[in-house]
Amino acid sequence: MLDSNSAPACTETNASDDIPQLAATLKAAGDPLRLEILRLLAQDSYSVLELCRIFDLRQPALSHHLKVLAQAGLVSKRREGNNLFYRRTASSDLLQQLFAGLDLLPMPEARAETVAQIAAERAEASRRFFADYGNRFREQQELIASYSVYGPQVAQLLKPGRHALEVGPGEGEFLEELANRFGTVTALDLSKTMLERAQAFADEKGLQNIEFVCDDTRAAASRPESADCIVVNMVLHHTPEPAQILQDLQRSLKVGGQLLITELHDHEQDWARDACGDLWLGFAPQQLVEWASDAGLQKGRSVHSALRNGFQIQIQEFVKS
Repeated sequence: MLDSNSAPACTETNASDDIPQLAATLKAAGDPLRLEILRLLAQDSYSVLELCRIFDLRQPALSHHLKVLAQAGLVSKRREGNNLFYRRTASSDLLQQLFAGLDLLPMPEARAETVAQIAAERAEASRRFFADYGNRFREQQELIASYSVYGPQVAQLLKPGRHALEVGPGEGEFLEELANRFGTVTALDLSKTMLERAQAFADEKGLQNIEFVCDDTRAAASRPESADCIVVNMVLHHTPEPAQILQDLQRSLKVGGQLLITELHDHEQDWARDACGDLWLGFAPQQLVEWASDAGLQKGRSVHSALRNGFQIQIQEFVKS
């Protein structure tokens, strides 16, 4: 007979409140099509219409699946003008393990081709804007945030080194800051028009240590661990795949290297699409942190500034450890 004074008391416990939620989450994910959607949304955001193209579904059917995933907390959505864009979220270690296995599965060739086509269309829209409106870039950009608003603050965060890379140098102003702090500098831009304007600025200032490359960030990734510092000022909201760009730039960074990103906070001023060629209406700070973490970068310092026209600027530092 057990001694009642020494034996642990038997108490009735209720199941964790997390269990029903986890069961509902796994039930929402337990559909082949929804798993395909979750795999696609791992690294990029897509609108409902883009997802309809990728999965060859009518909008009502796709919207039902997205609603189920959203209610289970598996995807998040944000409004970009008249469109809703969806991206995958992971709220527990278990789901992160599930997604890690899911992401290893190959995507059907036809679907991968459609995804690549959508990325190409986004890139072409941005390239076309800068080809047509490159001469008015400064005028349009100053409607949102002029270089003087963020340039000096980014310069204060720079750690001098041997080689620096600037992605999307625009008019070229920040190249002068880099050229004075680094032995060599690479200016990388997909727009030939904008790269020529940056080169003209460098020539005017007599900057002799800058290489100008007309290409996308895959060119940076092809030079692994070559940069001590990479700067991306007001560029990501023009790019079709921001998360992929961070993956490319992480490869180009040396261990201990610094990535500085200047971007808009997420906003609802849709006129910026037509006026400034924006593909995205800014980004939530946590979104940038998540993309950087997924790319193997650690968060460093950050600066946030509110502008009088309703926009907010964020400067985020990330380090390759």
